[in-house]
Amino acid sequence: MLFRLQSRKQPHIMPRTEHPLTFSRTLVVILAAANTLVAARDAGAQQRSGAVAALTWISGCWQRTTRTGQTVDEQWMAPRAEMMLGMSRTVRGDSLIEYEQLRIFERSGKAVYYAAPVRQTPAEFVAASQNDTLIVFENPQHDFPQRIIYRKRGADSLIARIEGTTGGTARGVDFPYVKTRCPGA
Repeated sequence: MLFRLQSRKQPHIMPRTEHPLTFSRTLVVILAAANTLVAARDAGAQQRSGAVAALTWISGCWQRTTRTGQTVDEQWMAPRAEMMLGMSRTVRGDSLIEYEQLRIFERSGKAVYYAAPVRQTPAEFVAASQNDTLIVFENPQHDFPQRIIYRKRGADSLIARIEGTTGGTARGVDFPYVKTRCPGA
């Protein structure tokens, strides 16, 4: 069945008494306010992602060989979506000794280091200080270490360090890495 639309009379619209430029001015003010809100949102997003984005120098593949003949590989993906994913693997010949899954993400404007070593409880360490070549993560409640430190040393090397107190004795261990080509690259 077809229906016919009947035209209805439009209600009487009062003639416009505003000046024609008033609408243009109002539109400019609204667009300026919207632009300011977008800029503030974008600045907030940059601020949120700044702590992790500044750690680009850690990304890549790193390797060290210990005195006992073990090879330690540590690999970090470049920062993306306010997160870096990493892993560490220690081998001797063809035997896996240990491994660790790692993450660096942002919480409340600070970088947070999350480590999940094999056969151990995962732990988080919050950045206590950070600059272009150094980051210090801390967790005073952790058994050992209480601090994890990454220090850039030139374009192709860095030193990872763990520090803390065990049984009332302060300890620190350095892990010097050299940059290597990532497997499969």
